[in-house]
Amino acid sequence: MALTMPNRSPTSPVMDWLLVACLIGLVVAARLFPHAPNFTPVVAAGLFAGMVLRSRTLALLVPVAAMVISDLIMGFEDWRIRVVIYAALVLPVILGIWGQRFRPVLALLPLALASSLLFFVVSNFAVWVFSGMYTLDFSGLVQCYVLALPFLQNTVVGDVLWTAVLFGSWWLVQIWFPATQRSPSPVSSR
Repeated sequence: MALTMPNRSPTSPVMDWLLVACLIGLVVAARLFPHAPNFTPVVAAGLFAGMVLRSRTLALLVPVAAMVISDLIMGFEDWRIRVVIYAALVLPVILGIWGQRFRPVLALLPLALASSLLFFVVSNFAVWVFSGMYTLDFSGLVQCYVLALPFLQNTVVGDVLWTAVLFGSWWLVQIWFPATQRSPSPVSSR
């Protein structure tokens, strides 16, 4: 059975909202419970939302709402860094929307890796610019990225693992509940 995107029947908005609530709940719980640094499902949830949800607006809401809710509980850092991080977490959603045109089996690993690398580059650039921890020159930028490399491993492994879990779970749901399937067709413009 090929991994397909969900049914776009009239009941899809209800399924979309249910998925949004589950994804946000998963991300919030994963961020609140003890975990290795950067080993959370935030990027994977954004990628999944972008590829699966019918509504682009709801897809964009998933990572941002999950981060805001969990940050309200855990506390905020420098607001400028947070804004950049939230923006960086929208990028996997955009990649997921773009990736709808490809077979998920072929697209997921490259999209998850691209999402990890984009997040690493963008978030650490914000740390370099706004944290005051590094000199604002090329040497400081290089130092920032070099010191962040240990976090990249957790980011990549976590994003790939969580992407596999989310899409694998969705595939199992489609097998167990055939009403969630649709016949493959070109993605319509929204």
